Amino acid sequence: MNELSPESTRLGWIGTGVMGTSMCGHLMDAGYRMTVFNRTVEKAKPLVEKGATLADSVGALAANSDVVFTIVGFPSDVREVILGADGVLASAQSGAIIVDMTTSQPSLAKEIAAAAALKGVASIDAPVSGGDTGARNAALSIMVGGEAAAYQRVEPLLRLMGKTIVHQGPAGCGQHTKMVNQTLIASGMIAICEALLYAYRAGLDIPTVLKSVSSGAAGSWSLSNLAPRMLENDFDPGFFVEHFQKDMRIALEEASRMKLALPGLALASQLYQALAAQGHQRDGTQALILALASLNGFDWQQR
Repeated sequence: MNELSPESTRLGWIGTGVMGTSMCGHLMDAGYRMTVFNRTVEKAKPLVEKGATLADSVGALAANSDVVFTIVGFPSDVREVILGADGVLASAQSGAIIVDMTTSQPSLAKEIAAAAALKGVASIDAPVSGGDTGARNAALSIMVGGEAAAYQRVEPLLRLMGKTIVHQGPAGCGQHTKMVNQTLIASGMIAICEALLYAYRAGLDIPTVLKSVSSGAAGSWSLSNLAPRMLENDFDPGFFVEHFQKDMRIALEEASRMKLALPGLALASQLYQALAAQGHQRDGTQALILALASLNGFDWQQR
């Protein structure tokens, strides 16, 4: 089994958004030859300036890559990019590996793995958690589903992008694990927003409050990283509201299929729907504080 070394391995990267650009950049920093594709060409410019080759189509990228990484927006995008007429599988060579890092449907991950196997191509689902900060710092948590042999081959590449990389099981298990992750975050975000609103109405100095609660039993990544952004009215996206909405829909659909009632997740989904209806779908998930402040009759940004 050949090692995926920088000298002998051609990498392809599809999706150069908020997280993808940083993740791809880490692989290039390690010396890998990279071909990139993005529907909006301008967004690929930083990587091209760094030395990547810009492909004019997904098919052209796949034909010239030993490992193809994808991190796009929605399951429909994943389906088009990988299974479409000019998708990755249509042009990938036998022995290639597809690594889909989009948060998508477990059933689609299984479908892609089955279609890939018919072409002698390996496919793993490897969604990530950690947002823009984790992507920039190569500190992501990467949850992997797929055949163990394929995972073992790409693990050194994943370790260039993440700090916690765990093989969860067969195809789709990475996506299921990401749904667990998003369910935890969803209800946690409500709690953070409500706690900040309480502290504000009680007349407390919120940064001082955070010093007390962030390192105790109430501590979390979101509290440490996103609560300070809320205080600064910084709603730039580390992770888009509309993408989080998509994740919650997937998790609720899977829960329904498994005959599970998840009322906390359903509530979070509805609150984020309200936030999106107020025009914040392209803001970061920390913008939820705006919807909950509005529910209480005031403008958080003007407090």
